[in-house]
Amino acid sequence: MNDSAMRRARESDLAGADAKPPAAPPCAVVIFGAGGDLTKRLLVPALYNLARVGILPPKFRLIGVDHRERTIEDFRAGLRESVQQFAKTRGTEAGEFDAAAWARIENAVDYVQADFNDPAGYKRLSEHMSTVDRDHGTLGNILFYLAVASRFFAPITLSLAASGLMQEERDGTPWRRIIIEKPFGTDYASARALNEQILGVLRERQIYRIDHYLGKETVQNMMVLRFANGIFEPLWNRNHIDHIQITVAETVGVEQRGGYYDKSGALKDMVPNQLFQLLSLTAMEPPNDFSADSVRTEKVKVLDALRFPDPKKPGESAVRGQYIAGSVQGKPYKTYREESDVEKGSMTETYVAMKMTIDNWRWHGMPFYLRTGKAMTKRLSEISIQFKHPPQVMFRDTDIDRMIGNRLVIHVQPDEGVSLRFGAKVPGPALKLGRVWMNFHYADYFDAAPSTGYETLIYDCMMGDATRFQRADSVESGWRAVEPLLQAWELDPYRNFQNYPAGSAGPQIADEMLAKDGRAWNRMTWKPTEEKRS
Repeated sequence: MNDSAMRRARESDLAGADAKPPAAPPCAVVIFGAGGDLTKRLLVPALYNLARVGILPPKFRLIGVDHRERTIEDFRAGLRESVQQFAKTRGTEAGEFDAAAWARIENAVDYVQADFNDPAGYKRLSEHMSTVDRDHGTLGNILFYLAVASRFFAPITLSLAASGLMQEERDGTPWRRIIIEKPFGTDYASARALNEQILGVLRERQIYRIDHYLGKETVQNMMVLRFANGIFEPLWNRNHIDHIQITVAETVGVEQRGGYYDKSGALKDMVPNQLFQLLSLTAMEPPNDFSADSVRTEKVKVLDALRFPDPKKPGESAVRGQYIAGSVQGKPYKTYREESDVEKGSMTETYVAMKMTIDNWRWHGMPFYLRTGKAMTKRLSEISIQFKHPPQVMFRDTDIDRMIGNRLVIHVQPDEGVSLRFGAKVPGPALKLGRVWMNFHYADYFDAAPSTGYETLIYDCMMGDATRFQRADSVESGWRAVEPLLQAWELDPYRNFQNYPAGSAGPQIADEMLAKDGRAWNRMTWKPTEEKRS
């Protein structure tokens, strides 16, 4: 096929793929914690990107709420500077700042000074929102975003409800919705208590528990990959898959978050939310349809079926560690216990790896291996499906001593895409097998819109689509699944704990855990293009 034919085929494949979704309905977005890093680095750049692609509401207002006194001019100038810094390289084809798109945001920006625990602040906000609705035609629709520390989640929600700002009619008009960041609780009991508090004043349909991982294109594509491709779904079970690995590795350490992280650790910070969300998308049964409740119900079923292989000894199915001095991509790192706001004798894990099973018909007995850590050798998030080996019998009298294991890897970040490994004959007279890869990268095939990971999620909330957000039972099921391990570690904090140098792939005991099963972790430094032959 010549270049012209290939181009026509690609254009045919992509027909309709670039169709722009409709603009969101008129609304106001109120960000609590408007002076924080999340707002500056991700939320406002995400709104800027929505404006760039033309799906920001035609009638829109952005109201920042924070305890600090500042003028609207100062607030707008600070946001402009942040967008220029964090969204510039994702701008136009020339990589330039899109002044017209930013003007749509800047002209809609307001600011309300309020202490999160002061009723007077909510009164000022309520009065301001009445003015916004009257003067700017937002139809009374408000999206509240809690970009604040978790200790404020309940107080802010309860205060918004008490002030009447969350009031909806029975038909949900005008709509009032709230996005709540993680961590949603610190264990099963606290997550359940927080749900009870919030659901005591709001309907579930108003609550959007966010995890930015679910805004990644590859994560969203998981259901399409599985359920819209006949070559995968028939093989997606314990009969054909040997095991599944889910990795979320970060090169950064705790940086300036030592005070928070030392009370949380890798398990609480990452497993019940990000890793379990990836796992549930990977393992869920096909939903009856793509409605939010249908999809989320199937995901919850996976979390409810999660088990440690030995329920009586959950600590035997998990290992953890803490980074010590080392070098990550040439940058020196000091020992975790020497980081700012970290206790000198801290036993908080910065790495955790675990083996779990799903006690249902599709997956019974097949292991899922999960790992996440900080100060690792490479920034990497991926889902790796290792298929079982075919029978060796027909090759028994050849020079082939082992078969090539088929592997499907879903790359979540930083290079979003999918890779498939299979065996092929090496050219020549001898019968030899080589490993070959088929690689798909979103950036190569689709003209992806610039993204911070929050655009889709904010847009979905404006549209009232809760598919990518966690429901109350999902949050509680995730915490319930790790509760036995949290209890085991509390009783024996030194069990399966080992340090690892910053810049490595984690503690040695994590490798030993898989070696006991005759398996090994995928190499974090691996790239499909580097693995040509066996």
